[in-house]
Amino acid sequence: MTEVVITGLGVVAPTGLDTDTFWRAALAGASGIRRISRFDSRRYPVRYAGEVANFDPTAVLDPRIVVQTDLWTQFVLEGTRQVLESASLDPRALDSFDVGVTTSASSGGNAFGQREIEALWAHGPRHVGPYQSIAWFYAASTGQISIGNAMRGPCAVVSSESAGGLDAVAHARRAVRQGCPVQVCGGTEAPVSPYALTCQLPSGLLSERDSPGAYRPFAHDASGYVPGEGGAVLLLEDAAHAQARDARPLAVVAGHAATFTGAQSTTDGDYWSRAGEALAAAIRLAIADAHVDPAEIDAVFADGMAVPAADRAEISAVREVLGPSFDRVPVTAVAAGLGRAYSAAGTFAVA
Repeated sequence: MTEVVITGLGVVAPTGLDTDTFWRAALAGASGIRRISRFDSRRYPVRYAGEVANFDPTAVLDPRIVVQTDLWTQFVLEGTRQVLESASLDPRALDSFDVGVTTSASSGGNAFGQREIEALWAHGPRHVGPYQSIAWFYAASTGQISIGNAMRGPCAVVSSESAGGLDAVAHARRAVRQGCPVQVCGGTEAPVSPYALTCQLPSGLLSERDSPGAYRPFAHDASGYVPGEGGAVLLLEDAAHAQARDARPLAVVAGHAATFTGAQSTTDGDYWSRAGEALAAAIRLAIADAHVDPAEIDAVFADGMAVPAADRAEISAVREVLGPSFDRVPVTAVAAGLGRAYSAAGTFAVA
């Protein structure tokens, strides 16, 4: 079986606009959760988020691309620039069909779409720009990366909420194993805008606590999560391809699994129990895919929704699978300092 390695990393996060800054913030336990500044949040019950500050897309991207894209895509394009630099890879030096792209997305370009709809209602259809048809689309990021970097290998997009980033890595690993030696993969989100926040509120899962400490996974006073934005991009390679160009692997993508819990319900008392069972099954299957024993697990990166029933189900699943190892294995929820970034959450954890 082809070994697939990670040889590059790019990050745009509430705690830093590059990998090194993000890592230093993680080691320091720094938080990027702050009062929403992008719009007046006083009319909304959720007022805090993991907002990416000081990101100027015009400083790192072609202005012609900036006007065509939502912030969510701009994040992933900057992450891609970083990942290629990190991996010392020029995709144009390779056969264009040897490099593919897989990204994850939750709801696409919300803020861009909102601006265009506002223009439609305020001024009429002639004031809606031509890029509205593509900028909001959940596959826009994959397309922009592919076109901008001449990556014509297998390309895809997956959409599976907070598991999306991990599913993108798994999908890219499959593409490498099937013969595409290089895959750019990852996920970003930009859910901090009026329309996007309004779409999130009906779930009843967001914290309405008016405090920077609103998001407290696994705490006795957990009250729900706050949104997060940004994300991470990874470069996956066939290990032999990486070795041939003297690239230093950062990690091996050893195992993955996904299960399904059914439609989410905040009123069904049995839902979280079923979710815990599905999560335990996914963990067992991922460990089996990696050909390791539960006793070999050194760390667990949890979702940490900060919804008490969800947190209990997650703890129960990890405890069930790890068994005697549970008491010695550290469990962390990196989202606590970043916000819960939906399909980008998994890529933050991998980073």
